[in-house]
Amino acid sequence: FFFSLFFFFFLMIRRPPRSTLFPYRRSSDLDNLDMKILSRLLNNCRESDRQIGKELGISGGAVRVRIKKMLDSGVIEKFFLKIEPPILGHGVLYFVVSGENIQEILEQVSLVGEPYIVVPCVGGVTVCGIAIQENLEQKIELAKKLMKDLRVLSIFEAENSVFKSNLTKTDLEILEELIKEPRQKIEKIAKNTDLSTKTVTRSIEKLHENDGFQFTLIYDPTKIEDFIPHAVLSWIDGDLKETLENLNDTFSESYLQIPFIAKNQIVLFLYSDSIFKMDELTQKVRTSKNVKSADLFIPKKISFYTNWMKKSITESKKSPKLHLSYQTN
Repeated sequence: FFFSLFFFFFLMIRRPPRSTLFPYRRSSDLDNLDMKILSRLLNNCRESDRQIGKELGISGGAVRVRIKKMLDSGVIEKFFLKIEPPILGHGVLYFVVSGENIQEILEQVSLVGEPYIVVPCVGGVTVCGIAIQENLEQKIELAKKLMKDLRVLSIFEAENSVFKSNLTKTDLEILEELIKEPRQKIEKIAKNTDLSTKTVTRSIEKLHENDGFQFTLIYDPTKIEDFIPHAVLSWIDGDLKETLENLNDTFSESYLQIPFIAKNQIVLFLYSDSIFKMDELTQKVRTSKNVKSADLFIPKKISFYTNWMKKSITESKKSPKLHLSYQTN
């Protein structure tokens, strides 16, 4: 429901030319190869320059130069280890508010739980996520009351059962290092944690295999000169697996990140070289088999918050148990 409201609101605003939409950004002069490298790093920032180059048909050195360009220009803000809150025993509450006063939003969010993600979008709407540990239904009602001044368009609880957690205290120590710098060399992590390289390697492989962890990065959409990152959320009425396969066949060349699946929804993270191409892709999603409806989002800034995960890891390390399994309620 809120996606329909947001998309309606978005359509009421005529998008100005890109040169006037973000007039103060610094040009990064990205080409399609840069976007493919950015896409690789968004999906796995620990992938080596050499491997990325091999897959794209260029040298590892050329990849390294292009990554440095994106870092220097501010396109890449930082490398980041994204942890889904259920992995550490938290529920996730998402809501969409009308407004872009991030400080005010964070103040209200903190009364309900810990900020997880905040994404202001074109159209004056902000998508937020908070991590909470208990009584989700009560927190939803509390959030509605507390955020009246922010004009909450919609609020809902994310599904937690799709993420499984079976972490050891050793995993938590390694996680603490990866949160600081996700691209750290295994040898450095081993030295900082006083663990063997074999143990570190095994733990990182375990994290890679778990959909609740993603080695990614945070980028600034306003610094991307010639492309428009956007997301299309599709509501599915039919077989999710079949639908995803069809969408992959049609849109994979435009993927910025791998799709995200939740319940009866598939989110496609795409990029286009014009608003017309963006609209064309969105319309194609809408007419795809099993897609009931699809809504468009254009992020202006993407902010992840880590206090909740740092606190959770610190508390979990105090547990007398060697293996830690989490359950949300």
